[in-house]
Amino acid sequence: MSGPLLQVRNLTKTYGARIGCADVGFDLWPGEVLGIVGESGSGKSTLLSCLAGHQAPDAGEVIFATAEGPRDVLRMTESERRRLSRTDWAYVHQNPRDGLRMGVTAGGNVGERLMAVGARNYGSIRETATDWLGRVEIAADRIDDRPRAFSGGMQQRLQIARNLVTGPRLVFMDEPTGGLDVSVQARLLDLLRGLVRQMGLSVIIVTHDLAVVRLLADRLMVMKSGRVVEQGLTDQVLDDPQHAYTQLLVSSILQV
Repeated sequence: MSGPLLQVRNLTKTYGARIGCADVGFDLWPGEVLGIVGESGSGKSTLLSCLAGHQAPDAGEVIFATAEGPRDVLRMTESERRRLSRTDWAYVHQNPRDGLRMGVTAGGNVGERLMAVGARNYGSIRETATDWLGRVEIAADRIDDRPRAFSGGMQQRLQIARNLVTGPRLVFMDEPTGGLDVSVQARLLDLLRGLVRQMGLSVIIVTHDLAVVRLLADRLMVMKSGRVVEQGLTDQVLDDPQHAYTQLLVSSILQV
């Protein structure tokens, strides 16, 4: 693909007098990982929610390079958006319970996504699910266990398997390591980095944790009060922040 995978233009969302996000624009290229950082209330989660189609912005365009050509996702029909979210897009929630069917087995959670894109052979589905459980470091003999029997870190890894099994071209991640203890976070980040590189995934990841974007993101956007105040290559932004707010974010981490 010669052009951007995603083109975002002037994306704006307000809640009465409060700005969720304002005039946000960027291009995301195939295989690129974009990190969006900022404190609580900075607008990063609102932006991700609007990009992923979970809520409607007040203005702007989100143009995705579909197989049929560039399309503004915001002007797709509901059924077109649902199809996109089952095939080319995936969304990893901060709380894995929001992204899993808790009453369905681990294998069933992975298999459901395969069936959503047309897989019908039970043996093949189960084989692929077993393979993916292994890829996210879940033992094959847990395939018939339900997610509620898993630890938080295992639930998150299962959610990742469910999302990536169909080879999506764009993955949204909302604080994927939030709520996990430090040792579990490190293991999950290492796993994510490997999968992103192996599969050549394009990712938009929202986090308040600069260590996460340092490890995963090629490029970084810093948000404050709903607006992008700084963006650039991750190492450049973190090592030589230009905006006073970014300098404050970086220095607060260094002082911990």
